[in-house]
Amino acid sequence: MTTQRSLTSTLAKQIERAIQSQGGWIGFDQYMALALYTPGLGYYANDLRKFGTMPHGVKGGGSDFVTAPEMTPLFGQTLAAQVAQALQVTRTREVWEFGAGSGALALQLLDALGDAVQTYTIVDLSGTLRERQQQALAAYAGKVRWVSALPEVLQGVVVGNEVLDAMPVKLLARTSGVWHERGVACEMDPIGDPAGEPGRFVWQDRPTALRPPIDIPGEHDYLTEIHPQAEAFIRTLAGTLTQGAAFFIDYGFPEAEYYHPQRHMGTVMCHRGHLADADPLAEVGLKDITAHVNFTGLALAAQEAAPPQGPEVGTLGYTSQARFLMNAGLLSKLEHARLAERAMALKLISEHEMGELFKVIGFYKGAPWQALGFAQGDRTSTL
Repeated sequence: MTTQRSLTSTLAKQIERAIQSQGGWIGFDQYMALALYTPGLGYYANDLRKFGTMPHGVKGGGSDFVTAPEMTPLFGQTLAAQVAQALQVTRTREVWEFGAGSGALALQLLDALGDAVQTYTIVDLSGTLRERQQQALAAYAGKVRWVSALPEVLQGVVVGNEVLDAMPVKLLARTSGVWHERGVACEMDPIGDPAGEPGRFVWQDRPTALRPPIDIPGEHDYLTEIHPQAEAFIRTLAGTLTQGAAFFIDYGFPEAEYYHPQRHMGTVMCHRGHLADADPLAEVGLKDITAHVNFTGLALAAQEAAPPQGPEVGTLGYTSQARFLMNAGLLSKLEHARLAERAMALKLISEHEMGELFKVIGFYKGAPWQALGFAQGDRTSTL
């Protein structure tokens, strides 16, 4: 407990200094980046456990949330069918995974794909997670490599499960009909010691020319996010990819749903000990901070990356996780699964669990082709 208090206090002091150095205010995107990725201290950069099926306080637990690969290996085995098709169609033998977490998905894909994969590259900023991944993937030490940044060019099949939701977002708040950027300031205790405990982080709005990508009818107060970093990432990836395909799985909506007039509270959420809360300014460094994904913005960003004379970039498909996994053969795998494993796999496709909230979007570089996962129920027209 002392270690956690020390961690959050040290990180908060660093964020406080960043706020002071910029005139007493930083945008939420900068705050989120510092909270998640400050080396050694940020949530994804410290050594506290994050991934697992059991929360803190439970025997064998100590995790904050569970992702699909930790729930059941059937997730990765099913995704592998789509990756195998993409490798064959694009005539490549490399897989790139962004934000590989515990390494569970990488292990499932490598087990299933076998000799179809020559090189498996993990792009991850977290040193502690990299150590955990190396242990999990020891059997594939000759195939797996780690890098901390995108190369100038890459080819192969790219996968990312729950990576886009952790990319920093800007907060926009419409108050009394006027748009503001919501940022973070630090409220100091007037009798406190400047060298001691950090001040308290508070919200502070500033008028801005930034706007959501579509008009939101009405004059009611409204809080939402825009995603310049995630869109820049997709733009860069699409420009860097010379031959191949990419698949991203995350929770989110198309633009019209994301910026619906009734969705006025925004989507930023925090996760700790398998509990969710909506206060990213508290317990900094000890909990995850996420926002839902605007899939329309990602599709547009990929299209924008296509050079006039270069290979075409486009959307292979967009659908719910449930439909994608069923298209890729999950139901046939369930027939031979044990009861407990079947129950966990059903959470992946159940409408009131992960099946509808989570979506899958695919991109191609070169000529379009019919991807297995989008064969039925493709919703690209809703983007």
